[in-house]
Amino acid sequence: GEYKEAIGLWWGAMNVDIEHLAFVRPTLLKVVRAHLALKEYAKAEEECMKHVNNQESVEGLHLLGEVQSSAEKYQESLRSYQRALEIAPDDQKQHCKRKVEEAQVALKQSKEKNYYKILSVPRNAQLKEIKKSYRELALQWHPDKNTDNKEKAEQMFQDISEAYEVLSDKELREKYDRGEPVFENQGGGQQGQRHHMNPNQFFHQNFHQGGGQRQHHFRWG
Repeated sequence: GEYKEAIGLWWGAMNVDIEHLAFVRPTLLKVVRAHLALKEYAKAEEECMKHVNNQESVEGLHLLGEVQSSAEKYQESLRSYQRALEIAPDDQKQHCKRKVEEAQVALKQSKEKNYYKILSVPRNAQLKEIKKSYRELALQWHPDKNTDNKEKAEQMFQDISEAYEVLSDKELREKYDRGEPVFENQGGGQQGQRHHMNPNQFFHQNFHQGGGQRQHHFRWG
């Protein structure tokens, strides 16, 4: 669609004078973001590495870290954010430090119960993307539709509902993103945490809220 068309146009423009780095470098980051939006993580990382290998920058390293996190390469992502902190000017140090802390949380959560992975969405997903994925996965794993594998379906259905309960709530999501317990009785870590609400009740409540899907338009630049 429009992402692929834009990538082609940008490469056409860059190839006019590939040595004109003042144009090529920021344009290459637009190409990376488009591949990221298409969930073409390997290609996004390949193109971002061209930018970083040409000359390291905080912006380039942060985008590389985001790509690697989306590809579930959390250790590599953390290294990219740490390198950005090392080279950052003083006025960007605080922002870069927060990015490192977020990457550390993502790495820790990847070894526990990862709500983003459960819903198959990136960590920067918008609410409508989270809601869409929840509905698709909840329908797919509803125990009534998986009578031949009911035990696994019930666990998946519960995890999906729990993930959506947290990620669709601004306050809970912010706590989760900081690596804090999101439920009062959670204790240490997400592993083994049981869902607060009856998953079937939660499913019916969310599916009866209605609301049609809207066309998503990407803003370039």
